[in-house]
Amino acid sequence: MRLFHGSKNIIKFPIYGYGKKYNDYGVGFYCTENIDMAKEWAVSLEKDGYANLYELDVEDLDILNLNDKEYSTLHWLAVLLENREFETNSPLGFEAKKYIRDNFGVDYQNKDIIIGYRADDSYFSFAQDFINGGISYRQLCTAMHLGELGEQIVLKSKKSFDKIKFVGYEIALSDEWFLKRNNRDAEARREYFDNEKNSRQKGDVYITNIIDEEMKSNDERLR
Repeated sequence: MRLFHGSKNIIKFPIYGYGKKYNDYGVGFYCTENIDMAKEWAVSLEKDGYANLYELDVEDLDILNLNDKEYSTLHWLAVLLENREFETNSPLGFEAKKYIRDNFGVDYQNKDIIIGYRADDSYFSFAQDFINGGISYRQLCTAMHLGELGEQIVLKSKKSFDKIKFVGYEIALSDEWFLKRNNRDAEARREYFDNEKNSRQKGDVYITNIIDEEMKSNDERLR
């Protein structure tokens, strides 16, 4: 795989076990196959950054791809709930978090690589709305594809770190990429509020339906 990692630094040797434990999938080295996405996340308001380029030999690596057809958005959400702090403003929110973790949890900690959505600020807020009963499951799934959200590839194991090789980097200019990042997030939010949040349809499944009817991962309504 050809991967990019956006950072304020040039990182020739990614360090296993280093990083924030409250990232989407816990501690790991977070990458993307999209150089534009890496450049967006490399910069801050007034500081340029780098899109570090790597080659990863995936042979013999155990890869969990949460975007495979055997998984649903709720499996991704279950992993997110284990690592990120969700604001729950009602008893429903607390019950929803427990139900999703208990029934859609995924054994991801022992994987070498995880592939899945990246919970940017806007997408994280969509998930919070679903947890708190504000939007349906269909609306959540649609919202996750607003703003051209890309996949992230996360190295989790020592084995995967041993198989990644630094190739080079490209400079990401703050003046260009910070604006693009903000515009993409704003566009996703705008589409969400204009077209999705208030577009309930007959037959929509909400978190209350999922809990009350004890829906599981093999339920066709969640595909």
